[in-house]
Amino acid sequence: MNSYEKIGEYLSADSAAPLYLRLQRAIRRAIDENVWEPNDALPAERELAARFALSRVTVRKAIDGLVDEGVLTRRHGAGTFVAGRVEKSFAKLSSFTEDMRARGRTVRSEWLNRSQGTVTPQESLMLGLSPGSPVYRFHRIRFADDTPMALEYSTIPAFCLRSANAVKTSLYAALEETGCRPTRALQRLRAVNFTAEQAELLGTPAGAAGLLIERRGFARDGRTVEITQSYYRGDAYDFVAELSLST
Repeated sequence: MNSYEKIGEYLSADSAAPLYLRLQRAIRRAIDENVWEPNDALPAERELAARFALSRVTVRKAIDGLVDEGVLTRRHGAGTFVAGRVEKSFAKLSSFTEDMRARGRTVRSEWLNRSQGTVTPQESLMLGLSPGSPVYRFHRIRFADDTPMALEYSTIPAFCLRSANAVKTSLYAALEETGCRPTRALQRLRAVNFTAEQAELLGTPAGAAGLLIERRGFARDGRTVEITQSYYRGDAYDFVAELSLST
């Protein structure tokens, strides 16, 4: 049975709901049962509409909802795809931009805050800075193929960047320009449940499971050049690490 036949079967089995919800549920079920697998391309909206005698508006509404949930992802100029979970190595020091581009995904950020200030007492201890030292703060939503994937909160010593506006897409690229890119880091991973505000920013239900990475990055000369808290969607990320027996 091909994917169209499966979707038709699922649509027929769910006849009470509005059409767009029926199509959403049918697509979700097809993904759950591996009719479509991660990174598979969906048929074009016009094909789905013609095949199941639905309006383009109905199909678009169904797919928009699944994109908002992170079940599907749109790739500019390529179409709509089943979202694949991202495997990120916990042992490799790489940026979000590098991780997503390595997977062929388009990266962008929505800025929540980009400003200059002075260190808080806690930041002063973590960064090894004197009280009153200037820092830059960067708060943003990180997107891959227009799907919100993570919230990122970074504090960077002012000596590491020319200005707050030096950071465009990649923080690490801006730090590399001044010789302050981290070459090693201490990271802590823990499970969290998103607050209502975090969930709204990430397009997930309030209380949804997430992963928090707390990172302190060090430059080659040993100076602390970054403290970052990143909240990743639990439905989109797997963190992996290679372990070996010490001798």
